[in-house]
Amino acid sequence: MDSFERHIKVDHSESSILSLLSDSCDLSAAEIKNAIAKGALWIGRGKKVQRLRRVKKALKVGEELHFYYNPKVLDQIVPEAKLVADLVSYSVWYKPYGMLSQGSKWSDHTTISRWAQTHLTPERPVFIVHRLDRAATGLIIIAHTKAAARALSGMFEQHALEKHYQIIVHGNHSEHDQPEVITQEIDGKSAQSTFNCLEHAPSSNLSLIDVKIDSGRKHQIRLHAAGIGLPVVADRLHGDKSQQYADDLNLQLCAVTLDFTCPLTGEERSFKLDDALRPNLKSVAAKLV
Repeated sequence: MDSFERHIKVDHSESSILSLLSDSCDLSAAEIKNAIAKGALWIGRGKKVQRLRRVKKALKVGEELHFYYNPKVLDQIVPEAKLVADLVSYSVWYKPYGMLSQGSKWSDHTTISRWAQTHLTPERPVFIVHRLDRAATGLIIIAHTKAAARALSGMFEQHALEKHYQIIVHGNHSEHDQPEVITQEIDGKSAQSTFNCLEHAPSSNLSLIDVKIDSGRKHQIRLHAAGIGLPVVADRLHGDKSQQYADDLNLQLCAVTLDFTCPLTGEERSFKLDDALRPNLKSVAAKLV
């Protein structure tokens, strides 16, 4: 079945969500409930629109249901995220490859925000304060109060923290100046990354690099790596288009450490990703075609 949208005005207060959607599309009740559970339904009144998961919610005249059905999106499955630390007002997670930071109108079931909301005890609101690309992995912070969201968002906007990534690239970065500071602009905006070679594997000609970024431009690390002739392994967007990769080889870019002074308590916080979840030269080399 192709994707479709339905926008349904509520004309009678006795109308139910399930009956309205069943009358407007050729889906079973089970299919509708599954889509709603995964975030495909929104409800609005005036300019206020929000996602709705409660099938039995009583409707009011004047409200409007917005149902976005895309079977390909709803069928997507991603690996599990891992809880690194629960600080009550915010939590730190490992985001796996393929998991989104935020959802779309079609769903939010493959997002780190929804995962955190449904896998914390007690369940709490979730607020995104920074993002990782869908293809990137590593540490990400989720806020659980509006105050925490404001404070943490401000911290990221002011770059009042130190975050390091690890990448695996094609080529020998040890031949470059160490550290190598890259200041190539991204979309006409200033951007700075500092690369330090951790290891070079001559047999595969791959390098493991520590990256510290001082700005947060979209795809900054991937573009800076490609810009110095050392594309990130499995970067199918900015890398060498002639390079073939196995289907199970993911982008080798991972956020591995976060260090900051907590803007809520003033405590020093330091989070480090387990070595087992970081990029590994040997395992990557074995998957190269």
